[in-house]
Amino acid sequence: MTRILFRNAMVWDGSGAPAFPADVLTGGERIRAVARQPGQLEAAGAEIVEANGMTLMPGMIEGHAHISYIDSNVSTELGDLPPEEHTLAAMKNARLLLDRGFTGAYSAASSKLRLDIVIRNAIDAGDIPGPRMRACGPEITVTGGLGDERRAHQFRDSFAIVADGPVEVMKLARLCIREGADSIKLNISGDDYTKRGALPRTVMTEAEIRAGVEAAHDFGRLVNAHCRSAESVKRAARCGVDVIYHCEFADEEALDLLESAKDRIFVGPAIGLLHNAIHDVPESAIHPTIRRRLMDGLEATGRTYREIKKRGIRAVTGGDYGFARTPQGQNARDIEHFVNHMGYSPMEALSCATRYGAELMGLGEECGQVREGFLADLLLVEGDPVADPRLLQDAGNLAGIVKGGEFHKLDRRALERRMARAAE
Repeated sequence: MTRILFRNAMVWDGSGAPAFPADVLTGGERIRAVARQPGQLEAAGAEIVEANGMTLMPGMIEGHAHISYIDSNVSTELGDLPPEEHTLAAMKNARLLLDRGFTGAYSAASSKLRLDIVIRNAIDAGDIPGPRMRACGPEITVTGGLGDERRAHQFRDSFAIVADGPVEVMKLARLCIREGADSIKLNISGDDYTKRGALPRTVMTEAEIRAGVEAAHDFGRLVNAHCRSAESVKRAARCGVDVIYHCEFADEEALDLLESAKDRIFVGPAIGLLHNAIHDVPESAIHPTIRRRLMDGLEATGRTYREIKKRGIRAVTGGDYGFARTPQGQNARDIEHFVNHMGYSPMEALSCATRYGAELMGLGEECGQVREGFLADLLLVEGDPVADPRLLQDAGNLAGIVKGGEFHKLDRRALERRMARAAE
């Protein structure tokens, strides 16, 4: 059994309490002890890591993962890529996510039926490196809805599968579940951020939503939904959807519905696409109408999630990474977005990226915190991410990445540099 002893670490345990100095011992997959008094833990047989004040924290959890998305410019690139090459790309993205400190990933949708499932199973079997995963099927949309790229004269696949009417939605939900998905995804609203997009209309009926929810819940699976319009959020909440993404145009009634279900429901703004399109892309590269819509969406997200935070509704980080404007590997930027755009404190944003992410994955009683008995999914960080969450955006600041009590990464040179500075 592998044992690791982190000595003289500054522990941010994910509970919401301030960081504290401690020694932490792992054994096998779990944390065996957290000692606030140094020198108390038995080190025999353990690999000793002298942290010298580095921050030890829970591994991050991506709450809106798209590991099969390939940094594409248009959605049909996902449909055009053959499944063999697509599987290899998803493997690469899974490893990249772990390399960046994400020890867990809750999928918001796969771009082909079995991609998430195959990658999850390979990770669980130890065949490939990657985060703990909850796999999702492709996005289920309606004719003309988000992800339907077909034309009367031409069939084109994207990231979605099309269903019209409750019977078709239920059948596709059951298909995803039969193939091994942990959740399904429903595109209840459209989108407002493409040249041909109109206002984010609500395009999936309550009957269709209820059919998908009933099918998933009957099998003990969760339901995720793409909801930008106020009406789509209300339909999702009324119909029992578990994870509602975006929500930026939620009105007072929608917020009341979310609050009434806050012990069951999760939300996620997923604003990486909006932020990057406004701040990282030359203004001339985006049509003025679309740019205005993007700015309106980002501003609406800020207003809505300030209210969501005030009402105690659990929000998870994750920003639609996997498009050309949001390349895979940038995922930790979302923590800073929660602070800058939505009024979360750094500690609150970190809790969304750790503890709430673990709860979303159904691991809230054993993951997402540095606690005795919890899974040893840990990051050893050069610096204090509570003071400056941007540190987590640079993989070079991650001196150690531990998943299930085993090092995925241990930067001994960083440890030596830290020790030398401590000795000065």
